[in-house]
Amino acid sequence: MPGSEPDLVVARSGEPEALVRQAIAALGGMERFVPRDANVIVKPNICVAYNSYEYAATTNPWVVGALVKMCFEAGARSVRVMDYPFGGTAEEAYEVSGIAEQVKAAGGEMAIMSQMKYMPTEIPNALALNQPSIYDDILKADVLINVPIAKHHSLSRLTLGMKNLMGVIWDRPTLHFQLGDSLADLAGFIRPALTVVDAVRMLMANGPTGGFIDDVQQMDTIIASPDIVAADSYAVTLFDMNPEDLECITAGTAAGVGRSDLQNLRIEEFNVVA
Repeated sequence: MPGSEPDLVVARSGEPEALVRQAIAALGGMERFVPRDANVIVKPNICVAYNSYEYAATTNPWVVGALVKMCFEAGARSVRVMDYPFGGTAEEAYEVSGIAEQVKAAGGEMAIMSQMKYMPTEIPNALALNQPSIYDDILKADVLINVPIAKHHSLSRLTLGMKNLMGVIWDRPTLHFQLGDSLADLAGFIRPALTVVDAVRMLMANGPTGGFIDDVQQMDTIIASPDIVAADSYAVTLFDMNPEDLECITAGTAAGVGRSDLQNLRIEEFNVVA
């Protein structure tokens, strides 16, 4: 019955599309998050054009493709996938990552994020991020689905759901001075409808760009939740860390963006059924 869905789902031991489909089904189905005729944006991590998905610096392309398919199956009018890479051009990064191929096969659109569309935006009662320039299409979308890859980051320790939202603002370097509070501000303002953490292949060191296959750990895991803080809180445990080890989780919890008390959440974990 509606309202009885778990707060967070962890699906393991399957192919990427099966992991995504069964995780979202356990949350109540994509129809819970994507209304008919909705304009949907899917935001993966496509940070550089240097390495293919095998190096786990970019979100798994089959995870992204599965989400695009499921949005259309739920009745979405349009599904656009976008990120603003900091290494190489967007066109190169989209292709090298393998994401463009899967998105196009699923009927979605790979959209290039233009500098002209970043708009100064006031965040009420911000802790640190008072007036960032946020991508206008993100602000106008009916639904935002956040799809980070779980990976190491040399400055922030990890990149997960909250940090993946940095790709929707223009002045990203300024966030690192008060990263935890800034990410809490951003996540609380944008409020993705769904966060799907790609832990199919995790980058355990030398992030965020990677480049060494020995740093990659095959986990075949998907974490999904409408609560971005909860999704990140569970994901950090895959790195043998605790939620309070990440400033953004602590800040997001304190600001009421989401919950990090995993012991009190309704969590459903399972291996996928072939």
